[in-house]
Amino acid sequence: MTKLTIEVIENILFCDKKISLDDSTLSRVNESYLFLEEFSKNKIIYGVNTGFGPMAQYRIDDENKIQLQYNLIRSHCTGIGEPLTLEQTKSAIIARLNTLSLGFSGIHPSVLVLMQELVNRNILPVIYQHGSVGASGDLVQLAHLALTLIGEGEVFYKGEIKSTKQVFELENIQPINIYIREGLSIMNGTSVMTGIGVVNLIKVNQLINISVTLSSLMNEIVESFDDHYSKPLNEAKQHYGQRYVAEKMTEFLSDSKLVKKRADEMYQERTEKIFEEKVQ
Repeated sequence: MTKLTIEVIENILFCDKKISLDDSTLSRVNESYLFLEEFSKNKIIYGVNTGFGPMAQYRIDDENKIQLQYNLIRSHCTGIGEPLTLEQTKSAIIARLNTLSLGFSGIHPSVLVLMQELVNRNILPVIYQHGSVGASGDLVQLAHLALTLIGEGEVFYKGEIKSTKQVFELENIQPINIYIREGLSIMNGTSVMTGIGVVNLIKVNQLINISVTLSSLMNEIVESFDDHYSKPLNEAKQHYGQRYVAEKMTEFLSDSKLVKKRADEMYQERTEKIFEEKVQ
């Protein structure tokens, strides 16, 4: 997978670009899974063969370890309120996919493949806004993602909310199998708040660009002078944001036929007592 940047996520969210997991990523994740499979034999490992939280002191028998992960996912699907937006949900999946692709979770690579398919096919889990505080992860929200991955719950599909089972049958998609600790690996992280933050950042950047464009257009409408956004003037202020806006306005207005150049208009010899155009 290409190095994840804000620009890459923006292209996936707003330009319908696709995710493509490369072989090296899947190989790295599989190596981690195989390591955990071997290492966890005859050992006590939290969340693999123990309960969770205050139940961690209780050992889970081998025959119940897979059921433990399903129970974890289903028991945390208690979100309430409005669903996250499609952009927020897709961004959260991308953020979780990025974390799991690092190969430190011991998760089976089939999880990443299915998450990729959900993003690329715009089959997005219904994840509710409220119910989790992010203290040890966005547990409730990520549980709703995990619920979709095991083929349960509901998803947004072609503008409607449908059962995951029904959509998977229509799209010929197989839910993941639980192997060791897939439930815990998917749920225990802050990818939802990260995904929402990324969407907010993208929209803020879009708003800044719109604001700069409108400000530049206003300068053309009133046929202003160019010096207020000049580089020397704005470098006198130790303010990165001000310099950034001035630079963007300079780029936008570089070929303007309406904005006046102060040096050409006012720094030449002038003899009149009253100037027709505004000096300031």
